[in-house]
Amino acid sequence: MRPDKPNILFLMSDEHRADVTGFEGNPVIRTPNLDRLAATGTVFRNAYTPSPICIPARQSMMAGQFPRTTGCESYGQDLRPGHMTFSRRLAQYGYQTVVSGKLHHMGTDQMQGWTKRLYGDMEVSPAFLESKEQSEFDKYARPSPKWSQAKEVMRSGIGKGPSVAHDRLTVEAALQFIDDYFNSTYYDREKIEPLLLKVSLLQPHYPYLTSEEKFTYYLNRVKTYSGESPFDHPFLSRMEVRPGTDASERELRRATAAYYGMVETIDEHYGTILRALTHAGQNLDDWIIVYTADHGEMLGQHGIWEKQKFFEASARVPLIIRYPGMFPEGKIVGQNVGLCDLFATLCELAGVPVPGGLDSRSLVPLLAGDDAAWDNEAVSQFRGRNLMIKRDHLKYHYYGPDMPEVLFDLQRNPEETVNFIGEPEYRERIDRFRRRAGELGFG
Repeated sequence: MRPDKPNILFLMSDEHRADVTGFEGNPVIRTPNLDRLAATGTVFRNAYTPSPICIPARQSMMAGQFPRTTGCESYGQDLRPGHMTFSRRLAQYGYQTVVSGKLHHMGTDQMQGWTKRLYGDMEVSPAFLESKEQSEFDKYARPSPKWSQAKEVMRSGIGKGPSVAHDRLTVEAALQFIDDYFNSTYYDREKIEPLLLKVSLLQPHYPYLTSEEKFTYYLNRVKTYSGESPFDHPFLSRMEVRPGTDASERELRRATAAYYGMVETIDEHYGTILRALTHAGQNLDDWIIVYTADHGEMLGQHGIWEKQKFFEASARVPLIIRYPGMFPEGKIVGQNVGLCDLFATLCELAGVPVPGGLDSRSLVPLLAGDDAAWDNEAVSQFRGRNLMIKRDHLKYHYYGPDMPEVLFDLQRNPEETVNFIGEPEYRERIDRFRRRAGELGFG
Protein backbone atom coordinates (compact mmCIF):
# COMPACT_ATOMS: atom_id res chain seq x y z
CA MET A 1 0.00 0.00 0.00
CA ARG A 2 1.50 3.33 -1.01
CA PRO A 3 1.68 6.12 1.59
CA ASP A 4 -0.79 9.01 1.37
CA LYS A 5 2.08 11.48 1.46
CA PRO A 6 4.99 9.68 -0.21
CA ASN A 7 8.55 10.79 0.28
CA ILE A 8 10.07 12.41 -2.80
CA LEU A 9 13.70 12.28 -3.96
CA PHE A 10 14.45 14.91 -6.61
CA LEU A 11 17.79 14.37 -8.33
CA MET A 12 19.03 17.14 -10.61
CA SER A 13 22.14 17.91 -12.64
CA ASP A 14 23.28 20.87 -14.69
CA GLU A 15 23.70 20.83 -18.48
CA HIS A 16 23.11 17.10 -19.01
CA ARG A 17 22.47 16.32 -22.65
CA ALA A 18 19.62 13.80 -22.79
CA ASP A 19 21.23 11.38 -25.24
CA VAL A 20 24.41 10.97 -23.17
CA THR A 21 22.71 8.27 -21.09
CA GLY A 22 22.67 4.52 -21.29
CA PHE A 23 18.88 4.41 -21.12
CA GLU A 24 18.63 6.46 -24.33
CA GLY A 25 20.86 3.97 -26.11
CA ASN A 26 24.24 5.69 -25.92
CA PRO A 27 26.71 2.79 -26.30
CA VAL A 28 29.69 4.58 -24.70
CA ILE A 29 28.51 6.31 -21.53
CA ARG A 30 28.37 4.41 -18.21
CA THR A 31 25.24 5.44 -16.27
CA PRO A 32 24.11 2.28 -14.44
CA ASN A 33 22.21 4.04 -11.66
CA LEU A 34 20.18 6.28 -13.95
CA ASP A 35 19.61 3.29 -16.23
CA ARG A 36 18.11 1.32 -13.34
CA LEU A 37 15.80 4.21 -12.46
CA ALA A 38 14.74 4.38 -16.10
CA ALA A 39 14.18 0.63 -16.35
CA THR A 40 11.92 0.64 -13.30
CA GLY A 41 10.29 4.03 -13.92
CA THR A 42 8.98 6.18 -16.76
CA VAL A 43 11.22 7.96 -19.25
CA PHE A 44 9.91 11.08 -20.97
CA ARG A 45 11.68 11.13 -24.33
CA ASN A 46 10.44 14.58 -25.33
CA ALA A 47 10.93 16.65 -22.19
CA TYR A 48 12.03 20.25 -22.67
CA THR A 49 13.52 22.98 -20.57
CA PRO A 50 11.47 26.18 -20.13
CA SER A 51 14.68 28.06 -20.99
CA PRO A 52 18.03 26.80 -22.36
CA ILE A 53 20.03 28.68 -19.71
CA CYS A 54 20.45 27.96 -16.02
CA ILE A 55 18.61 30.55 -13.91
CA PRO A 56 15.35 30.97 -15.88
CA ALA A 57 15.14 27.20 -16.40
CA ARG A 58 15.51 26.42 -12.71
CA GLN A 59 13.19 29.13 -11.46
CA SER A 60 10.51 28.31 -14.05
CA MET A 61 10.67 24.64 -13.06
CA MET A 62 10.28 25.48 -9.38
CA ALA A 63 7.48 28.00 -10.05
CA GLY A 64 5.62 25.86 -12.59
CA GLN A 65 5.48 28.93 -14.83
CA PHE A 66 7.11 30.04 -18.06
CA PRO A 67 9.90 32.65 -17.80
CA ARG A 68 7.60 35.34 -19.21
CA THR A 69 5.15 34.59 -16.37
CA THR A 70 7.74 34.63 -13.59
CA GLY A 71 9.59 37.69 -14.89
CA CYS A 72 12.83 35.71 -14.62
CA GLU A 73 13.92 35.57 -18.26
CA SER A 74 17.71 35.80 -18.23
CA TYR A 75 20.84 35.36 -16.15
CA GLY A 76 21.06 37.57 -13.04
CA GLN A 77 17.31 37.60 -12.37
CA ASP A 78 15.39 35.68 -9.72
CA LEU A 79 11.91 34.90 -8.49
CA ARG A 80 10.31 37.56 -6.34
CA PRO A 81 10.60 36.96 -2.56
CA GLY A 82 7.78 34.69 -1.45
CA HIS A 83 7.01 33.46 -4.98
CA MET A 84 5.05 30.21 -5.00
CA THR A 85 7.29 27.22 -5.75
CA PHE A 86 6.57 23.51 -5.48
CA SER A 87 8.86 23.33 -2.44
CA ARG A 88 6.84 26.08 -0.77
CA ARG A 89 3.55 24.44 -1.72
CA LEU A 90 4.53 21.04 -0.33
CA ALA A 91 5.87 22.69 2.84
CA GLN A 92 2.48 24.35 3.31
CA TYR A 93 0.95 20.88 3.40
CA GLY A 94 3.26 19.27 5.93
CA TYR A 95 6.34 18.27 3.95
CA GLN A 96 9.86 18.80 5.16
CA THR A 97 11.45 20.34 2.05
CA VAL A 98 15.23 19.89 2.13
CA VAL A 99 17.80 20.67 -0.55
CA SER A 100 21.51 20.13 -0.91
CA GLY A 101 23.30 21.70 -3.86
CA LYS A 102 22.66 24.22 -6.58
CA LEU A 103 19.50 26.34 -6.71
CA HIS A 104 21.01 29.41 -8.43
CA HIS A 105 18.97 32.02 -6.60
CA MET A 106 20.38 35.52 -6.97
CA GLY A 107 17.90 37.44 -4.82
CA THR A 108 17.37 37.95 -1.11
CA ASP A 109 14.90 35.06 -0.72
CA GLN A 110 17.42 32.23 -0.66
CA MET A 111 14.96 29.65 0.66
CA GLN A 112 12.03 30.00 -1.78
CA GLY A 113 9.99 27.45 0.13
CA TRP A 114 12.74 25.08 1.24
CA THR A 115 12.59 24.46 4.98
CA LYS A 116 16.27 23.47 5.12
CA ARG A 117 19.26 24.12 2.86
CA LEU A 118 22.17 21.83 3.63
CA TYR A 119 24.85 23.07 1.24
CA GLY A 120 24.99 25.02 -1.96
CA ASP A 121 25.25 28.29 -3.79
CA MET A 122 23.69 30.61 -1.21
CA GLU A 123 24.84 33.99 -2.48
CA VAL A 124 22.93 37.23 -3.00
CA SER A 125 23.88 39.45 -5.91
CA PRO A 126 24.46 43.06 -4.77
CA ALA A 127 22.07 44.10 -7.52
CA PHE A 128 19.19 42.78 -5.38
CA LEU A 129 20.05 44.80 -2.29
CA GLU A 130 17.53 47.59 -1.86
CA SER A 131 19.96 49.56 0.32
CA LYS A 132 22.83 49.55 -2.17
CA GLU A 133 24.46 52.88 -2.99
CA GLN A 134 23.96 52.97 -6.75
CA SER A 135 26.85 55.30 -7.55
CA GLU A 136 29.31 53.10 -5.66
CA PHE A 137 27.71 49.95 -7.05
CA ASP A 138 28.21 51.18 -10.62
CA LYS A 139 31.92 51.84 -10.03
CA TYR A 140 32.60 48.17 -9.54
CA ALA A 141 30.13 46.72 -12.01
CA ARG A 142 31.95 44.61 -14.54
CA PRO A 143 31.11 42.35 -17.46
CA SER A 144 30.94 38.61 -16.98
CA PRO A 145 34.40 37.03 -16.64
CA LYS A 146 33.28 34.14 -18.87
CA TRP A 147 35.72 33.50 -21.69
CA SER A 148 35.00 32.13 -25.14
CA GLN A 149 33.61 28.69 -25.89
CA ALA A 150 36.77 27.91 -27.86
CA LYS A 151 38.93 28.58 -24.81
CA GLU A 152 36.59 26.43 -22.70
CA VAL A 153 37.13 23.57 -25.12
CA MET A 154 40.90 24.03 -25.24
CA ARG A 155 41.22 24.01 -21.43
CA SER A 156 39.33 20.73 -21.03
CA GLY A 157 40.75 17.37 -19.99
CA ILE A 158 42.01 15.94 -16.70
CA GLY A 159 41.50 18.06 -13.62
CA LYS A 160 39.25 19.21 -10.81
CA GLY A 161 36.99 22.04 -11.82
CA PRO A 162 34.94 24.00 -9.27
CA SER A 163 32.05 21.58 -9.69
CA VAL A 164 34.00 18.62 -8.27
CA ALA A 165 34.30 19.96 -4.72
CA HIS A 166 30.79 21.43 -4.87
CA ASP A 167 29.23 18.09 -5.81
CA ARG A 168 31.27 16.12 -3.28
CA LEU A 169 30.19 18.44 -0.46
CA THR A 170 26.59 18.43 -1.75
CA VAL A 171 26.48 14.64 -1.51
CA GLU A 172 28.25 14.51 1.86
CA ALA A 173 25.72 16.95 3.33
CA ALA A 174 22.84 14.91 1.91
CA LEU A 175 24.28 11.67 3.32
CA GLN A 176 24.60 13.22 6.79
CA PHE A 177 21.04 14.49 6.57
CA ILE A 178 19.70 11.07 5.52
CA ASP A 179 21.41 9.44 8.49
CA ASP A 180 20.14 12.06 10.92
CA TYR A 181 16.60 12.09 9.53
CA PHE A 182 15.96 8.36 9.37
CA ASN A 183 18.26 6.96 12.03
CA SER A 184 18.83 9.72 14.60
CA THR A 185 20.87 7.36 16.76
CA TYR A 186 21.63 10.05 19.33
CA TYR A 187 18.09 11.22 20.14
CA ASP A 188 16.36 8.11 18.79
CA ARG A 189 13.41 10.09 17.47
CA GLU A 190 11.26 8.80 14.63
CA LYS A 191 10.63 11.28 11.82
CA ILE A 192 6.99 11.28 10.82
CA GLU A 193 6.81 14.20 8.39
CA PRO A 194 6.86 13.37 4.68
CA LEU A 195 10.05 14.46 3.00
CA LEU A 196 10.98 16.19 -0.25
CA LEU A 197 14.76 15.81 -0.61
CA LYS A 198 16.47 17.46 -3.56
CA VAL A 199 20.10 16.70 -4.42
CA SER A 200 21.23 19.17 -7.07
CA LEU A 201 24.67 18.79 -8.67
CA LEU A 202 26.77 21.16 -10.80
CA GLN A 203 28.24 18.57 -13.17
CA PRO A 204 28.37 18.02 -16.12
CA HIS A 205 28.37 21.84 -16.52
CA TYR A 206 31.65 23.15 -17.95
CA PRO A 207 34.57 23.49 -17.32
CA TYR A 208 35.00 20.12 -19.01
CA LEU A 209 37.29 18.41 -16.52
CA THR A 210 37.24 14.90 -15.07
CA SER A 211 39.44 12.30 -13.41
CA GLU A 212 42.31 10.64 -15.25
CA GLU A 213 40.63 7.23 -15.09
CA LYS A 214 37.41 8.48 -16.70
CA PHE A 215 39.18 10.73 -19.18
CA THR A 216 41.43 7.96 -20.49
CA TYR A 217 38.48 5.54 -20.64
CA TYR A 218 36.41 7.85 -22.84
CA LEU A 219 39.11 9.59 -24.89
CA ASN A 220 39.36 6.98 -27.65
CA ARG A 221 35.71 5.90 -27.44
CA VAL A 222 33.81 9.16 -27.93
CA LYS A 223 33.06 10.73 -31.28
CA THR A 224 32.87 14.44 -32.00
CA TYR A 225 30.57 16.51 -34.20
CA SER A 226 33.52 18.11 -35.99
CA GLY A 227 32.13 17.25 -39.43
CA GLU A 228 28.97 19.34 -38.98
CA SER A 229 28.46 22.79 -40.44
CA PRO A 230 26.89 25.67 -38.50
CA PHE A 231 23.20 26.21 -39.11
CA ASP A 232 22.51 29.17 -41.40
CA HIS A 233 20.86 31.50 -38.90
CA PRO A 234 22.22 34.63 -37.16
CA PHE A 235 21.40 33.35 -33.66
CA LEU A 236 21.72 29.59 -34.04
CA SER A 237 25.22 29.96 -35.50
CA ARG A 238 26.36 32.51 -32.90
CA MET A 239 29.46 31.62 -30.82
CA GLU A 240 30.62 28.92 -33.21
CA VAL A 241 33.78 26.92 -32.41
CA ARG A 242 35.30 26.12 -35.80
CA PRO A 243 37.01 22.71 -35.97
CA GLY A 244 40.58 23.04 -37.15
CA THR A 245 40.55 26.80 -36.69
CA ASP A 246 39.34 27.63 -33.18
CA ALA A 247 40.07 24.17 -31.77
CA SER A 248 41.68 21.02 -33.13
CA GLU A 249 39.93 17.69 -33.56
CA ARG A 250 42.00 16.38 -30.64
CA GLU A 251 40.86 19.25 -28.40
CA LEU A 252 37.23 18.66 -29.36
CA ARG A 253 37.60 15.00 -28.46
CA ARG A 254 39.28 15.84 -25.16
CA ALA A 255 36.36 18.11 -24.21
CA THR A 256 33.84 15.44 -25.22
CA ALA A 257 35.65 12.77 -23.20
CA ALA A 258 35.79 15.01 -20.14
CA TYR A 259 32.07 15.75 -20.47
CA TYR A 260 31.28 12.04 -20.60
CA GLY A 261 33.42 11.53 -17.50
CA MET A 262 31.43 14.18 -15.66
CA VAL A 263 28.16 12.47 -16.60
CA GLU A 264 29.50 9.20 -15.20
CA THR A 265 30.49 11.05 -12.02
CA ILE A 266 26.98 12.35 -11.37
CA ASP A 267 25.64 8.86 -11.91
CA GLU A 268 28.02 7.58 -9.21
CA HIS A 269 26.85 10.33 -6.84
CA TYR A 270 23.20 9.41 -7.36
CA GLY A 271 24.01 5.78 -6.69
CA THR A 272 25.57 6.81 -3.37
CA ILE A 273 22.37 8.66 -2.38
CA LEU A 274 20.14 5.74 -3.35
CA ARG A 275 22.27 3.27 -1.38
CA ALA A 276 22.22 5.54 1.68
CA LEU A 277 18.42 5.66 1.67
CA THR A 278 18.25 1.88 1.32
CA HIS A 279 20.80 1.47 4.12
CA ALA A 280 18.61 3.66 6.34
CA GLY A 281 15.74 1.21 5.86
CA GLN A 282 13.83 3.05 3.17
CA ASN A 283 11.94 1.07 0.57
CA LEU A 284 12.57 3.10 -2.57
CA ASP A 285 9.52 1.56 -4.21
CA ASP A 286 7.48 3.71 -1.81
CA TRP A 287 9.28 6.86 -2.91
CA ILE A 288 8.66 9.13 -5.87
CA ILE A 289 12.06 9.57 -7.54
CA VAL A 290 12.61 12.23 -10.19
CA TYR A 291 15.71 12.82 -12.27
CA THR A 292 16.20 15.74 -14.63
CA ALA A 293 18.56 18.55 -15.67
CA ASP A 294 17.99 22.26 -16.22
CA HIS A 295 19.00 22.12 -19.92
CA GLY A 296 21.29 20.20 -22.25
CA GLU A 297 24.70 20.72 -23.87
CA MET A 298 25.44 21.23 -27.57
CA LEU A 299 28.78 19.39 -27.26
CA GLY A 300 29.96 20.77 -30.60
CA GLN A 301 26.91 19.80 -32.62
CA HIS A 302 26.23 22.37 -35.37
CA GLY A 303 29.59 23.83 -34.37
CA ILE A 304 28.20 25.11 -31.03
CA TRP A 305 29.15 24.29 -27.43
CA GLU A 306 27.30 24.87 -24.16
CA LYS A 307 23.60 25.84 -24.37
CA GLN A 308 21.24 28.78 -25.20
CA LYS A 309 19.98 27.23 -28.44
CA PHE A 310 16.65 25.57 -29.24
CA PHE A 311 18.35 22.60 -30.89
CA GLU A 312 17.43 19.25 -29.33
CA ALA A 313 20.87 18.91 -27.74
CA SER A 314 20.38 22.10 -25.73
CA ALA A 315 16.61 22.34 -25.20
CA ARG A 316 15.70 18.69 -24.59
CA VAL A 317 16.43 17.29 -21.13
CA PRO A 318 16.48 13.85 -19.53
CA LEU A 319 13.42 13.19 -17.39
CA ILE A 320 12.70 10.07 -15.35
CA ILE A 321 9.86 9.66 -12.86
CA ARG A 322 9.88 6.46 -10.84
CA TYR A 323 6.97 5.41 -8.61
CA PRO A 324 6.57 1.67 -9.14
CA GLY A 325 3.90 1.31 -6.49
CA MET A 326 1.57 3.36 -8.66
CA PHE A 327 2.78 3.27 -12.27
CA PRO A 328 4.08 0.56 -14.63
CA GLU A 329 7.82 0.02 -14.87
CA GLY A 330 9.90 0.53 -17.99
CA LYS A 331 7.46 2.88 -19.69
CA ILE A 332 8.55 5.40 -22.36
CA VAL A 333 6.38 8.47 -22.97
CA GLY A 334 6.74 10.21 -26.33
CA GLN A 335 4.49 13.22 -25.76
CA ASN A 336 5.98 16.71 -25.47
CA VAL A 337 6.27 17.83 -21.86
CA GLY A 338 8.14 20.54 -19.97
CA LEU A 339 9.93 20.94 -16.67
CA CYS A 340 7.20 23.39 -15.64
CA ASP A 341 4.86 20.38 -15.56
CA LEU A 342 6.65 18.91 -12.54
CA PHE A 343 4.93 21.35 -10.13
CA ALA A 344 1.40 20.08 -10.82
CA THR A 345 2.66 16.50 -11.06
CA LEU A 346 4.28 16.47 -7.63
CA CYS A 347 1.25 18.15 -6.09
CA GLU A 348 -1.11 15.53 -7.48
CA LEU A 349 1.09 12.62 -6.43
CA ALA A 350 1.47 14.11 -2.94
CA GLY A 351 -2.25 14.82 -2.53
CA VAL A 352 -1.65 18.58 -2.40
CA PRO A 353 -4.02 21.07 -4.09
CA VAL A 354 -2.48 22.73 -7.15
CA PRO A 355 -2.48 26.54 -6.79
CA GLY A 356 -3.84 28.75 -9.54
CA GLY A 357 -1.85 30.80 -12.00
CA LEU A 358 0.47 28.04 -13.17
CA ASP A 359 1.63 27.03 -16.64
CA SER A 360 2.04 23.51 -15.23
CA ARG A 361 0.14 20.41 -16.30
CA SER A 362 0.10 17.21 -14.29
CA LEU A 363 1.98 14.36 -15.95
CA VAL A 364 0.01 11.78 -13.96
CA PRO A 365 -2.29 10.86 -16.90
CA LEU A 366 0.78 10.18 -19.07
CA LEU A 367 2.39 8.17 -16.28
CA ALA A 368 -0.80 6.11 -16.10
CA GLY A 369 -0.89 5.56 -19.87
CA ASP A 370 -3.71 7.97 -20.70
CA ASP A 371 -2.66 10.49 -23.36
CA ALA A 372 -6.08 11.10 -24.93
CA ALA A 373 -6.52 14.62 -23.55
CA TRP A 374 -2.87 15.67 -23.55
CA ASP A 375 -2.07 18.95 -25.30
CA ASN A 376 1.07 17.81 -27.10
CA GLU A 377 3.04 21.04 -26.74
CA ALA A 378 6.25 22.17 -25.04
CA VAL A 379 7.41 25.78 -24.71
CA SER A 380 10.87 27.24 -24.15
CA GLN A 381 11.96 30.89 -23.95
CA PHE A 382 15.26 32.74 -23.85
CA ARG A 383 16.08 36.31 -22.85
CA GLY A 384 12.67 37.80 -23.43
CA ARG A 385 12.61 37.66 -27.22
CA ASN A 386 13.44 34.12 -28.34
CA LEU A 387 10.70 31.49 -28.27
CA MET A 388 10.42 27.79 -29.13
CA ILE A 389 7.12 25.95 -29.43
CA LYS A 390 7.19 22.22 -30.09
CA ARG A 391 3.93 20.61 -31.11
CA ASP A 392 3.91 16.98 -32.15
CA HIS A 393 7.05 16.57 -34.30
CA LEU A 394 7.28 20.21 -35.42
CA LYS A 395 9.45 22.76 -33.64
CA TYR A 396 8.94 26.46 -34.29
CA HIS A 397 11.43 29.21 -33.36
CA TYR A 398 10.67 32.93 -33.10
CA TYR A 399 13.51 35.45 -32.70
CA GLY A 400 11.78 38.80 -32.85
CA PRO A 401 11.19 40.94 -35.94
CA ASP A 402 14.88 41.21 -36.88
CA MET A 403 15.75 37.55 -37.32
CA PRO A 404 14.15 34.83 -39.46
CA GLU A 405 11.80 32.26 -38.01
CA VAL A 406 12.78 28.59 -38.02
CA LEU A 407 10.70 25.45 -38.40
CA PHE A 408 12.19 22.01 -37.83
CA ASP A 409 10.36 18.82 -38.74
CA LEU A 410 11.94 16.16 -36.52
CA GLN A 411 10.28 13.33 -38.44
CA ARG A 412 11.70 14.35 -41.82
CA ASN A 413 14.94 15.86 -40.53
CA PRO A 414 15.87 14.78 -36.97
CA GLU A 415 19.34 16.25 -37.50
CA GLU A 416 17.82 19.77 -37.52
CA THR A 417 19.73 20.89 -40.60
CA VAL A 418 16.79 22.04 -42.76
CA ASN A 419 14.56 25.05 -42.13
CA PHE A 420 11.05 24.29 -43.45
CA ILE A 421 9.60 27.72 -42.63
CA GLY A 422 9.05 28.62 -46.29
CA GLU A 423 7.53 25.32 -47.41
CA PRO A 424 3.87 25.72 -48.53
CA GLU A 425 2.76 22.44 -46.97
CA TYR A 426 3.50 23.83 -43.49
CA ARG A 427 1.68 27.14 -43.95
CA GLU A 428 -1.36 26.26 -41.83
CA ARG A 429 0.75 24.90 -39.00
CA ILE A 430 3.03 27.93 -39.09
CA ASP A 431 0.02 30.25 -38.81
CA ARG A 432 -1.06 28.28 -35.76
CA PHE A 433 2.40 28.59 -34.23
CA ARG A 434 2.36 32.34 -34.83
CA ARG A 435 -1.01 32.71 -33.12
CA ARG A 436 0.26 30.69 -30.18
CA ALA A 437 3.39 32.87 -29.98
CA GLY A 438 1.12 35.91 -29.72
CA GLU A 439 -0.83 34.28 -26.89
CA LEU A 440 2.49 33.76 -25.07
CA GLY A 441 3.37 37.44 -25.47
CA PHE A 442 5.71 37.15 -28.47
CA GLY A 443 5.32 38.66 -31.90
